[in-house]
Amino acid sequence: MPAPEQSPNAIEISGLTKTYAAAGQAPAKQALKGLDLAIPAGSIFGLLGPNGAGKSTTINILAGLVRKSSGKVRIWGFDQDVNPRQSRAAIGVMPQELNIDPFLTPRASLEVQAGLYGVPKRERWTDELLELVGLTEQAESYSRHLSGGMKRRLLLAKALVHRPQILVLDEPTAGVDIQLREMLWRNVRRLNDQGMTIILTTHYLEEAEEMCDRIAIIDHGQLILCEDTAALLGRADSKTLVVDTGEARALPALPEGVRAERREDGRLALSYAPSRIPADGLIDALRAAGLPIRDVAVEAPDLEDVFVQLTSRQAPQPG
Repeated sequence: MPAPEQSPNAIEISGLTKTYAAAGQAPAKQALKGLDLAIPAGSIFGLLGPNGAGKSTTINILAGLVRKSSGKVRIWGFDQDVNPRQSRAAIGVMPQELNIDPFLTPRASLEVQAGLYGVPKRERWTDELLELVGLTEQAESYSRHLSGGMKRRLLLAKALVHRPQILVLDEPTAGVDIQLREMLWRNVRRLNDQGMTIILTTHYLEEAEEMCDRIAIIDHGQLILCEDTAALLGRADSKTLVVDTGEARALPALPEGVRAERREDGRLALSYAPSRIPADGLIDALRAAGLPIRDVAVEAPDLEDVFVQLTSRQAPQPG
């Protein structure tokens, strides 16, 4: 698939705001507060944030399901306001909700979806899609008889019927079994290898860490940061020094700010901030206490550590 013209980005969002009007006793809510975001073409991009951060609103605006209050959105080079049909055709969304007609078969569901996107019959790839998501044997079964996992597979196929350049996966593995999760990620990597841009929202941070090239974290409707995954992981000012000291002994006095615990295997785990305390300072303290040091390992933080650090801070206020 060719990259969007005159831009290395599949999606460009500028100054995006969304305010939901007051309804009944509920006051008006500003879900997005001037969001700026660029998603590189050909990447697997993670969009993360706590509940209520604005992720779903952003995705629904991209999909054309929610009207923005203000701002600019370009999808595959098309301005959403100027070319709404082209911008919508460039994106496919696998939603979190199981919105499937129970009285249609998977084959019929895909044919109807293709018709809604105006895909000519000669260009449809229904059989290939059914095979891709592992539903060939269930192609003529009513969707209401499919298991929850099979329904999620069908949602993925529906998102792909019009061969979009961009695929959005909204919490795709929430509550699914390991087999389905592996199938999904296998297909996602295959599609990405073919040039498709993937946008992933997930509460499973280990998935984002493993799958995504680049990650954006939003909170309170604003962008907290957007970085390559490796750079993001390097932000956490926290490491754990794991030391094999042989037989269990009383914990020695340690520098201020160091947390120590004895693990079940007998090793001593020391959590510290590298910017304030060097690792060799911890080792010197253990030696001064007379503890033998048989082996030493350093455990780096994971995405969950960074996520908690960033989203626990006060969200930036709009200027």
